[in-house]
Amino acid sequence: MAKSVYDEVYARSMKDPEGFWARAAEAIHWEKRWDRVFDDSRKPFYRWFTGGVLNTCYNALDLHIDRGRGKQRALVYDSPVTNTVRVFTYAELRDAVARVAGALRRQGIKKGDRVIVYMPMVPEAVVAMLACARIGAVHSVVFGGFASNELAKRIDDARPRLILSASCGIEVNRVVPYKPLLDGAIAAAAHKPERCVILQRHQEMAPLVRGRDLDWEDFVAGGEPADCAPVAATDPLYILYTSGTTGVPKGVVRDNGGHAVALKWSMEGIYGVGAGEVYWAASDIGWVVGHSYIVYAPLLAGCTTILYEGKPVGTPDPGAFWRLSAQHGVNVLFTAPTAFRAIKKEDPQGTHMTRHDLSRFRTLFLAGERCDPDTLLWARARLGVPVIDHWWQTETGWPIGANCVGLGMLPVKPGSPTRPVPGYDVRVLGEDNQEMPAGQIGSIAIKLPLPPGCLPTLWNNDVGYEKSYLTKHPDHYLTGDAGYKDDDGYLYIMSRVDDIINVAGHRLSTGAMEEVLAAHPDVAECAVIGVADE
Repeated sequence: MAKSVYDEVYARSMKDPEGFWARAAEAIHWEKRWDRVFDDSRKPFYRWFTGGVLNTCYNALDLHIDRGRGKQRALVYDSPVTNTVRVFTYAELRDAVARVAGALRRQGIKKGDRVIVYMPMVPEAVVAMLACARIGAVHSVVFGGFASNELAKRIDDARPRLILSASCGIEVNRVVPYKPLLDGAIAAAAHKPERCVILQRHQEMAPLVRGRDLDWEDFVAGGEPADCAPVAATDPLYILYTSGTTGVPKGVVRDNGGHAVALKWSMEGIYGVGAGEVYWAASDIGWVVGHSYIVYAPLLAGCTTILYEGKPVGTPDPGAFWRLSAQHGVNVLFTAPTAFRAIKKEDPQGTHMTRHDLSRFRTLFLAGERCDPDTLLWARARLGVPVIDHWWQTETGWPIGANCVGLGMLPVKPGSPTRPVPGYDVRVLGEDNQEMPAGQIGSIAIKLPLPPGCLPTLWNNDVGYEKSYLTKHPDHYLTGDAGYKDDDGYLYIMSRVDDIINVAGHRLSTGAMEEVLAAHPDVAECAVIGVADE
């Protein structure tokens, strides 16, 4: 194993963050270089690369074509629920994106306009996101099949001029009609979009509303392909809603410049993958993992990315991940521990893994929830490759804590996402804002400023941003997670702060209890929930 340079890289990111991120930004194509790497003129609303001008879609697609890689696979769509595999080269994906971007322009969509994408895991959804980025429109992807009332809240907050949707999504044994949900949401919302574009899938054809709805084929037909529009580094790329404690969804804003820089760095620094390799995030584009690691990061890095319309089990069996990995030559897989618990439950001996050639498969990353050590150890024993737990949030957009493969792996400690990623100054704080000693649980916070790629604020809600994240611990971002660091500086994320159970002054972690239960060979899944003492 190569010697890790993590310590020196992390130290450099703490000592000279502006120099560190300026160097990372050299990997991105800029139409105009930034005036300031870091702008703290409006504390606590810090900005990165102010004055810089770029286009995220150009960096994700056109740049690779300009460098002679247009014939490389960019996107592989693998859909066991429709028995479909489609492959797009970088040139083919760019052409599809340019056509949809031109169609958006023909509908009057311009820089700064919002477009909601309410679609299943189909290539058109990825194309829609990149098409918005191409012309400077702000996409807001809502998980396909989300309830009408939740979609209505997002329509009222984002105020989209146009919604891109599909007639249906397809689950293992059923078709989920989207159009009734969309129509119900628009009826309930105070804001009414001017247009809806519907991708008709033959499994469920949707009726169109005259004067408002367009068929996807008609929408795209005959349009002029659009070139990339230059946008400011600090202009919004997208809004992604995360559930708020008050029931009002919080619109996490992602900018263009810092996002591109951080994600490009993460592919090499954290995941250890480069141009031409195959990276698969088995998630959904409706979640942050899908935004960052199905769509943007792999394409910014020149990788082949996988769009999977299926499940870890049931499409058709617990060998689905291994069939796909062998068929498409996956080098790195990123999924949730829940997926592996489902696979382990149905195939405890891992016999399905042995039926496929996984010689190109070299690393498994897990995130999205706390990874119990038992699941990690099972996956590692069966796969024979490093299995890496890492930790982050919708708000940060890329990992906070990880074993950075690209910097040389550190020893793995099951139950820990290893150490803070370069750029993140992670602290464990007590009620009075003092740092907790090693081994003692506290509130996990990040010393401001957050690195590039993290949310600069909430959509049209600076007050809500400060109230949600910055008031509990002054000059720190509140992650909302509870945990501790050990003597080696490894992080342990035990539960949400709200899930810490206080018994006679002792702070007990639900995650620690779940860890004990999950270690029992007869327990496949478990959850510990606190109950108020009568």
